[in-house]
Amino acid sequence: MIEQSQVEQYQKNGFLVVENVLTPEEIASLQQDFDQWVQDSRQHEQPWGETLDGRARFDIESDHSAEHPSLRRVTSPTDISDAYRNMALTSKVAKIAGQLVGSQGARLHHSKINSKLPHTATEVKWHQDFPFTPHSNDDLVTCLIMISDVTAENGPLQVIPGSHKGPLFSHWNDDQFTGVISDDVEKEHCQNPISCAGVSGSVCFMHTRLLHASSPNNTDDPRTLYICVYAAEDALPLCENPLPSQHAGTLVAGSSSGKIRCTENELRLPQKPKGASFFVQQAGTDAVSA
Repeated sequence: MIEQSQVEQYQKNGFLVVENVLTPEEIASLQQDFDQWVQDSRQHEQPWGETLDGRARFDIESDHSAEHPSLRRVTSPTDISDAYRNMALTSKVAKIAGQLVGSQGARLHHSKINSKLPHTATEVKWHQDFPFTPHSNDDLVTCLIMISDVTAENGPLQVIPGSHKGPLFSHWNDDQFTGVISDDVEKEHCQNPISCAGVSGSVCFMHTRLLHASSPNNTDDPRTLYICVYAAEDALPLCENPLPSQHAGTLVAGSSSGKIRCTENELRLPQKPKGASFFVQQAGTDAVSA
């Protein structure tokens, strides 16, 4: 699916942006469903819908209104959309993820849409993904599918190249899982970020240990990402899936070895989010990535 040189670039830097992964037809199908959910959001003042564990599927930002919709998260869209299910399970994205996890095969762990509609307040502070979804090994890749154009101005993913080779940092503070690294760690490790921009249909593949963040969208253009997280087929989840789906664990590339591979990592297991947003950084024990 991608060249060996691109695999090596991912291994070195912890991320890789690949253009033209999606076809125009695939982009249009994803955008059509999302546009309908945004229209639906105008009728709601609180998160709505329901996922497998009873939490709301659709989450809105604090600045949301009928006149100014701010739908920031759709949880497990594979459960309610053919287009999103096909993208997660059978697309070129899944096959590339299989190349990058460095194992015999890859399984879908979870999926979500993270959107920053024009002039919305959503901000994601510095964190790593692995503390949210720890496994027996850390061969996990987060695939950020750019449904809309992602520019340097509309809240792109910002990353610290090579940080996936460094330590796992604590995402706890005062005995609460905050989903963010400490101010001291940020000052020491996150001062020279790189923005991951791309045209619609591009995909940023990111290692689960990579330090990353993103800022609010203050432009007239949306920044909508469909995020699929894949794990090596021999990586065993160490806690309950925070975004459960009927498709979690589906083998999307390669084959199953029937084995579990363990690597040495030390971290405190996360608290399961209670609300719809999974945005721990904003309130309570809810959490986000990208």
